[in-house]
Amino acid sequence: MTNELNELRTLLFGVEPQKLEKIYERLDNPQITAEDLSRLLPEATQRAEDKELSDALVPTVEQAIQASVQKDQDILATAIFPIVGPATRKAAIAAVQEMIQSLDNTLESGLSPKSLKWRMEALVTGKTFAQIVLLRTLVYQVEQVFLIHKKNGLLLQHGVAPQVTVQDPDLVSAMLTAIQDFVKDSFNTQKEDTLHSLYYGELTIWIEEGPQAVLAGIIRGNAPRELRLVFQDAIEKIHHKFNRELIAFNGDTEPFADSMPFLQSCLISQYKERDKKTSPYALTLLGTMGLSIAIWGFFAIRTQMRWNAFLENLDTQPGIVVIKAETRSGKYFISGMRDSSAVEPNVLMKQFNFTSKEVMSRWERYLSFEPPIIEKRAAKLLKAPTTVSFQVDENGTLNASGSAPHRWILDARKIWHLVPGVTQYHDRNLMVFELSQLEMYKKQIEGKNLLFVEGTTELLSGEEKKLQELVIDIQKLSVTAQYLGKNISIQIAGHTDSSGSEQRNMILSQSRASIILNYLSARGINTSHFNAMGVGDREPPNMKSKEKNGKYSRRVSFKVFLSDTER
Repeated sequence: MTNELNELRTLLFGVEPQKLEKIYERLDNPQITAEDLSRLLPEATQRAEDKELSDALVPTVEQAIQASVQKDQDILATAIFPIVGPATRKAAIAAVQEMIQSLDNTLESGLSPKSLKWRMEALVTGKTFAQIVLLRTLVYQVEQVFLIHKKNGLLLQHGVAPQVTVQDPDLVSAMLTAIQDFVKDSFNTQKEDTLHSLYYGELTIWIEEGPQAVLAGIIRGNAPRELRLVFQDAIEKIHHKFNRELIAFNGDTEPFADSMPFLQSCLISQYKERDKKTSPYALTLLGTMGLSIAIWGFFAIRTQMRWNAFLENLDTQPGIVVIKAETRSGKYFISGMRDSSAVEPNVLMKQFNFTSKEVMSRWERYLSFEPPIIEKRAAKLLKAPTTVSFQVDENGTLNASGSAPHRWILDARKIWHLVPGVTQYHDRNLMVFELSQLEMYKKQIEGKNLLFVEGTTELLSGEEKKLQELVIDIQKLSVTAQYLGKNISIQIAGHTDSSGSEQRNMILSQSRASIILNYLSARGINTSHFNAMGVGDREPPNMKSKEKNGKYSRRVSFKVFLSDTER
């Protein structure tokens, strides 16, 4: 039965059952579904003629963008990168070109006879040379633009060109409104008439009026009529975008901050094209200035290199720490810390051809523990002789080497710990000065040989001087040995040649040794530890065989023995 009713319904209405069910569902639920909205929204957006739809969509779009940025900044950055990159490059290129053009114009204007007149004008008027150049090369410039509410005369927004000195914009706006009201009240004018221009010297004020606001521009120079179109276009766009805000204006100017791009589009300037002809005066002056700058630059660079070398050398000096170095008003200033044992900075200044008038320095005292400074400090505090040298290792151990008096060595062992920065003291490589002298005296004595006449105990001519020197050396040896606490004994050996018998040679050699011993004793030398002995010809000198029986065989030699004193 149900199937028959469905067939009858289909025949009567010509609608499929599924479509009929959708119609019933729409009648039961008249609200718009998401599918319907997605299908109708694009068409509604295209047909929207007023800005109510855009105003309604703006908050939603802004919130969506903000949420997207908070979630992942890279997504939005990747999307706008193809736009931002070219725009940034275009703006940078335009800025550089404008800067180069401005610099070119300034240089050309500064190197001509005309520039001298402009510089005098700058001195007389109190303006800068750059301002005078701009004024004399300017065709026109829109210096300021005011957006004023037409009904109450309040300032809504204010635009200013770069490097333009401005007064209080609210005061200027009030004055413009007052002037316009004065003209309307004082003269027989129509209600719809407006004030379009004001002239005062080099300044012109152009006024473009809209239904709710007035756009006033202050222009320096002679502006073309086409500039009116720029003003009219700006005021029309402002009314189109801010129509509701202008009608409902109650004194709050914050909603009109977005009108600044329209005002900035009116800040236009135009300058005279530069003359292609170059003045010979300019070339001469330019060459002179270039040569002067080159000479100045050469000396400046050379002085700076000397200063840098001086700072580098000073900073490497032990015991000196450079904290600050600068140049002010053509003079050099340097400050830091210096140990009293460090090199004097003034000495280094002279090496680099600087005077105390050129370099102002200030040094705070501090205690440096650098090895070279510790070594200097130790030499000063210990009063070390010049024969002593010091070396400090990384552990703070002070090592002394060279030679020094015995008394100084003993004193240094007692007071080395008073040297700041020294933890240990070693003098293993330090030789006692008197001990080295003792060795020297010993070698001098042992190196002497007194020669005798053949077969006698008589010295050869000239040997008496050697004997006197021997006495002095033995005396020095005795004094030094006594100071060091050492005993000395000297063996005096008499020698002969081999020409006589052995017995005779022994007696002769003994006699020669005894004569020298007696001579030393007669000169006040303590010979209690001296031994005189004859050796005959058994110990010939170290010489060639043909000379073994010569005069050098007939001699007296010496051997010195040193021993510590028993305590």
